Amino acid sequence: MAKHEPLKTASVLAFERKLDPSDALFQAGRWDERENAARWSIVAVREKSVRGTISNRLKAKEQDAAKLDASIQSPNLQRVDVATLPNHTDTLQTRFTLRVLGGAGTPSACNNADYQAKLRATVQGYVDEQGFGELARRYAYNLANGRFLWRNRMGAEQIEVRIRHMQQGTERISWTFDALNLPLRGFDAPPSVAPALKQLAAVIEQGLSGAAFALLEITAFARMGDGQEVYPSQELILDKGDKGKGQKSKTLYTVGEVAALHSQKIGNALRTIDTWYPDEEGDALGPIAVEPYGSVTSQGKAYRQPKQKADFYTLLDRWVLKDEAPPPEQQHYVMANLIRGGVFGDSDKD
Repeated sequence: MAKHEPLKTASVLAFERKLDPSDALFQAGRWDERENAARWSIVAVREKSVRGTISNRLKAKEQDAAKLDASIQSPNLQRVDVATLPNHTDTLQTRFTLRVLGGAGTPSACNNADYQAKLRATVQGYVDEQGFGELARRYAYNLANGRFLWRNRMGAEQIEVRIRHMQQGTERISWTFDALNLPLRGFDAPPSVAPALKQLAAVIEQGLSGAAFALLEITAFARMGDGQEVYPSQELILDKGDKGKGQKSKTLYTVGEVAALHSQKIGNALRTIDTWYPDEEGDALGPIAVEPYGSVTSQGKAYRQPKQKADFYTLLDRWVLKDEAPPPEQQHYVMANLIRGGVFGDSDKD
């Protein structure tokens, strides 16, 4: 009788993202003219040259008074990009669209048919027992609270988020949220907005389950003050040439001539729903972005260490290969990673 080999993770295993945002473009206008926002002017990026002073931490050999005085004589010249609202406008408009796609948990590439069949059964078990309701609720909350505005959300006097559910180019239903009434550290909505959030979550849930095509148009208005600086995405310049001499120290992202946020940055904000990570040191940040190791680059820390058996790969392998289903909240985390997408294959090499 033939002996069956134990099931192994496919060496080729990839998933496409199921939350597919566009870039978010910036426009400027007056808060009281939000109903005519289609006529607003674009926010452009311009270059600024500044003369800075020496302010970095000095090495011990550089702390001599004479050497420091000599260093100050050499100006710290910088060329940077900057984006601001025009002086006669006080409000930033940020607009993007979001497609919610079905087929979560179905790999776009898999070279192991047995593994794919077992994965399909595992995902179907999750859908039957848990459903996408909890994940959809959290994604909806992150749209309504304007988390995708990032630094533009901080210090804004008022923020209004308008969301439209579009079908065949026409609006089916719309919602309006006061983003500042929805805190960033949790997902408990005030009773006044709970019904609207429930409707929005239902649309996202239908999209994830494949029951209906879901396209959302999101427009946020942040009242910041006349002429205030706004914050598009910053470009990563890998090839600086000639050791960066004469190069700009900060380059901002534009689409055409319009300041914008990267779609990846929007996606990162939407998937900031992981509150299920271990918190042994009691320094919980609130929600963090769904990542295989719970990485938070701003802190240089991974909150889901493999030795804690809380990382995505450990949970997925135990669930699929060993039929050891994790607790429901960790099942949500695993599915959120599959919705995030990525390449998760196991190398054949040791």
